[in-house]
Amino acid sequence: MKKILICGAGGFIGGHLTKYFLDQGNCELICADIKPLDSWFQIFDKNKNYSFDLKDYDSCLKVSKDVDYIFNMACNMGGMGFIENNKAECMLSVLINTNLLRASVENKVSKYLFSSSACVYNAEKQKETFVQGLKESDAYPADPEDGYGWEKLFSERMCRHFTEDFGLQTRVIRYHNVYGPMGTYDGGREKAPAALCRKIIQAKLDNNNVVEIWGDGEQTRSFMYIDDCIEGTLKVFNSEYSDVFNVGSEEQVSINQLAEYIENIADYKIKKKYLLDKPKGVRGRSSDNSFVKEKLNWDTKTTLKEGLKKTYSWIYNEIKSKSNNNKFTKSY
Repeated sequence: MKKILICGAGGFIGGHLTKYFLDQGNCELICADIKPLDSWFQIFDKNKNYSFDLKDYDSCLKVSKDVDYIFNMACNMGGMGFIENNKAECMLSVLINTNLLRASVENKVSKYLFSSSACVYNAEKQKETFVQGLKESDAYPADPEDGYGWEKLFSERMCRHFTEDFGLQTRVIRYHNVYGPMGTYDGGREKAPAALCRKIIQAKLDNNNVVEIWGDGEQTRSFMYIDDCIEGTLKVFNSEYSDVFNVGSEEQVSINQLAEYIENIADYKIKKKYLLDKPKGVRGRSSDNSFVKEKLNWDTKTTLKEGLKKTYSWIYNEIKSKSNNNKFTKSY
């Protein structure tokens, strides 16, 4: 039975990946995250769960002892509002990947997966709306998202050189805007699909149809549902390729279109209030999945509308539950 370490297990993708392996039932899971255990999005008593700061080498060495595989999903990140205003904090995540790689060599880990991001891509290729999908080669010449993107790109190179110098098998995935249930939808770290679901749900509950949109709403992205993300992750991990792969959707939409999709799900018409001084990121970004289709026969299966329905339903229930709990508390 293989022993698998999931780093960042208390986060969004890490929590879903943990559940996937737990459902398979054919491995021993060790889960680590910097957050206190009671703050994890998903936690399972069957696993060994640790609250560790993986920027610390000794913690990495301890938690990876006798481990076969490592999935590094751990980093300090969030939506555009967070990464634009916390560049130093984002870049410090390089210590996580560096020390996990060092510990992997020391503890003779068989295979290591690093979760990178579409934020590594050259900004010059993302200046128009509805841009051509980004191929893996478009990361160079390097001009990534400041802070967060540079950390991811540097960490990708670290994986490559640990393979070349130490023989550690590494896999690298560039995720494109993953969304779905059991993740952040408020507090400042949420991404656009969750943020807009929350805003429109709250507008409907409050009977106030004004919803804030960051920028002019014409900036574009592609969004990948979490189930597709997990499937793509396993495809790359189990492959024989050490190349970098895009794992994302090619379905590109503007933020205005995204809001309209959620309006239709909510059956509630909103009035958009554009905040042009808020962080907006690049003008347009989408994935080109040609390489992962060719090599691994993988592509997304969930349409954006299908994934948003599931995400909206989960966030709606979360907000209603919190609202009811607050009312109950206040009545006593």
